[in-house]
Amino acid sequence: MSEGRGRFERVIAHADMDAFYASVEQRDRPELRGRPVVVGGASRRGVVASASYEARRFGVRSAMPAALARQRCPEAVFIAGDMKRYARESRRIFEIFGRFTPRVEGLSLDEAFLDLTGTERLLGPAAEVGRRLRAAVREETGLVVSVGIAPVKLVAKIASDLAKPDGLLEVRPREVEAFLAPLPVGRLWGVGPVTEARLLAAGYRTVGDLARADTPALRPVLGDWGAALARLARGRDFRDVEPFREAVSLSEESTFEYDVTDRRALETTLLVHAESVARRLRKEGLLARTVVVKLKLGRRRAPGPRGFPLLTRRETLAQATDDGEAIARAARGLLARTKLQEAVRLLGVGVTHLASARERQLDLFDSAQGQARRVRLNQAMDALAARFGPGTVTRAGVAGVARAGLTHQIKRGETP
Repeated sequence: MSEGRGRFERVIAHADMDAFYASVEQRDRPELRGRPVVVGGASRRGVVASASYEARRFGVRSAMPAALARQRCPEAVFIAGDMKRYARESRRIFEIFGRFTPRVEGLSLDEAFLDLTGTERLLGPAAEVGRRLRAAVREETGLVVSVGIAPVKLVAKIASDLAKPDGLLEVRPREVEAFLAPLPVGRLWGVGPVTEARLLAAGYRTVGDLARADTPALRPVLGDWGAALARLARGRDFRDVEPFREAVSLSEESTFEYDVTDRRALETTLLVHAESVARRLRKEGLLARTVVVKLKLGRRRAPGPRGFPLLTRRETLAQATDDGEAIARAARGLLARTKLQEAVRLLGVGVTHLASARERQLDLFDSAQGQARRVRLNQAMDALAARFGPGTVTRAGVAGVARAGLTHQIKRGETP
């Protein structure tokens, strides 16, 4: 939506499942109901993917290290999790969302924006639509969803969070600025711990403080981004719901159960991740021009989750590709040039600079016959993976990669 359009024309809902993974486990296992349940974090380096509200009362939160979660709630039931089951439930939930509007923008397995603009004559007032949506999800899945409704995405998302658990909150157009003003600046989209600390040090504690700030005063604190953040603080969020948003990058990574120094194990992990990323590229009909390797070193330099050094290396290919071996070859080269001097805690492979596969060009240094043979091989592997699941067929010498915990989200193009 352009800034020239009416500021409060839209009606946007943000639907967010309550403690999704943990709620699925409690629904399917009656003995867990009413007990603190933590999904993920089953291993020594695991991270909490979802915590039931019984566990949250003890201060357990998503993305918390498993060790800390166990300290805070020793009686919690820790479950490794089943992403296939959660993905099936997600598909059922999104099918329900789609009955209310075709404009649904999924953010993850358990949350989405719904554009309800112009549906009032057909569906009724937005708050009533939200109530019916919540009732349909509960009746058909046995799960609970909280809903926020507002004229802009930022406010709808904050409203759904404040409505939890099991609630609905509507912020009308005339209420937006008053709704935002008392909130801490950390509530704004894009404000992470570093930016929040910078804003607090400069005297901006609430969203209202930021909304009243002069743009020139923000420049020394946030640079050019300050003006955009001040507009958000005033409720000026002009982003549309994008049901067909294109991916700008794809990635796959693992935190190892124990730090890894063996070069062969690292290269095997790179190949596994490269194949997974390539499979998703092919499913999306995309080619990637740039390969990125991400490494987190094993020796802590500072306290907190950011205390481990993080390295990224990238290479732009001569030809865009969707072939796992080509991506792995580039990734192995990046790893070799890094010249590691210590163990690796996390290793990932990503691709960016994506383009449609219709733009594929023949590689002048590779025979058309060899390229066609790789395309047929990849198509056969994709067909087997679609029928029997990822990992059914792998390249020779490739073993599974042990993760320290449950992946937090299903990436685009990957069928769990």
